Amino acid sequence: MLQYLAKLIIVTKMLSKNIIKHLNALQRKKFRNESGEFILEGEKMVQEAVQMCSERIVKVYCLQEFAADNNLSGIDFEIIEEKELKQISGLTTPNKALAVLRQEAVSIEKNDFYLALDSIQDPGNMGTIIRLADWFGLKQVICSSDCVDCYNPKVVQATMGSILRVRLHYADLAGFLRETGLPVYGALLNGENVYQKKLERKGVLLMGNEGNGIRQELLPLISSPLTIPRFGEAESLNVGIATAILLSEFSRG
Repeated sequence: MLQYLAKLIIVTKMLSKNIIKHLNALQRKKFRNESGEFILEGEKMVQEAVQMCSERIVKVYCLQEFAADNNLSGIDFEIIEEKELKQISGLTTPNKALAVLRQEAVSIEKNDFYLALDSIQDPGNMGTIIRLADWFGLKQVICSSDCVDCYNPKVVQATMGSILRVRLHYADLAGFLRETGLPVYGALLNGENVYQKKLERKGVLLMGNEGNGIRQELLPLISSPLTIPRFGEAESLNVGIATAILLSEFSRG
């Protein structure tokens, strides 16, 4: 603890060009995959990482006020100036702290209920869906291999910390749906009215791509097509909103 307090009163030397280059490179999927690391930004999310999964933290780069307000004992951290935080941040307005975390090796855990995503491309949608999974108590989400990377900085930011609690597994969806042995509920325009169907929280809820929906090859694997009835004139629902409505219905019990 004394070493930690002593460290707070010393502002470290400026970040080297190599460190800045390394951190900036983590904005790219190829480098994230090669290094097995990703970036988490913002005071609240870094605080959550320190409290929940400190063993995954490679390093925290933060302003002195963040270090003073949080117990970082046992964490490798470096106090930097605001101008340096701007150099390594992917945000328009950096917020006090940035952490580098190790990615998790994820395998599918056996459950009675899964959320599966087919070719979700928008980082904001993916982040929202991860946050929804967290809200409705799902610990893992199954994704097709062409879904946006869950460690994309925009995805991470949109999860508001839920990326630390929800595990994403990228898989061959067709194979997963065939092998799971559970009913598959697919979100389709021509499905059964979700408000009129008795739902059990047992099965797989499959959500499709933002523009094209669920791909053709997966349609024969859907045992229960579902739709959210339209009462107005809107052409479609955002996939994040649709996921929220359907997860809510499955959670009513």
